[in-house]
Amino acid sequence: MSTPAEYYNSLPPVSKTYGVACLMATAAFYLQLYNPHNIALKYEDVIKRFQVWRVVTNFFFLGPFSFRFAFRLIIIAKYGVSLERGPFDKRTADYLWMLMFGALSLLVMAAIPPLRTPFMGPSLVFMMVYIWGREFPNARISIYGVVSLKGFYLPWAMLALELIFGNPLLPAILGMVTGHLYYFLTVLHPLAGGKYIFKTPLFVHKLVAFWGEGTQVNSPVPRNPQAGVAFRGRSYRLSGSRSTAPSAEQPETNTTIPSEQPNATAGGVAFRGRSYRLDGR
Repeated sequence: MSTPAEYYNSLPPVSKTYGVACLMATAAFYLQLYNPHNIALKYEDVIKRFQVWRVVTNFFFLGPFSFRFAFRLIIIAKYGVSLERGPFDKRTADYLWMLMFGALSLLVMAAIPPLRTPFMGPSLVFMMVYIWGREFPNARISIYGVVSLKGFYLPWAMLALELIFGNPLLPAILGMVTGHLYYFLTVLHPLAGGKYIFKTPLFVHKLVAFWGEGTQVNSPVPRNPQAGVAFRGRSYRLSGSRSTAPSAEQPETNTTIPSEQPNATAGGVAFRGRSYRLDGR
């Protein structure tokens, strides 16, 4: 049996970072270090008082210590980690972009007053559940050891539990809508013959490379471009002849940067074969 430290170190970077940030936000609230109203999403304060941190901090508060908070944290530890280890294995930047896209979509929806909630972290967590259900539709899930169902129906079972527990349904519904939008753009639309244009932006790849955690098999930037470079400029061989190190004017021809090479026979289809998962396997 692994120790808690070993389990923590084994977690993938994005899910671990987000889960720890949510736990620290709730712990700080329990210690009365801040008022949740100061980090809630309020567009009036963002626009009029330039409190721009609200568009980010509202995603890290999942509520006070309670069964509801523990339930959402378990979802991150179970289904978020399962996604990052499964369909997003060795695709850290793509997984991070999935969460960033979900957060941006939720912020756009929150611009409509009836759809606005002060904390949209639960919606982001529910987005993970929806995408997991689409990625593992035939996985067997047991709800409290009472009901057994396929993974495809997991989001709807979670929605029913929110209703039974008396929790607001709006955050869960917004999370399902956001998850379906992402899945449509990355899987359903390309499978229908549409062009796959929903690529992870370059700045996300650079962020992951700078972060130094996780891997990305199709990263267009090197993970550590300065690693192993100790000397620059001119060099002299032992025979006395002079050579010049590669520079911007004289690029080194035997150095390649990994990038995505389009398949000429693919015909614009981003996913091939029998598998329709996000990793294309």
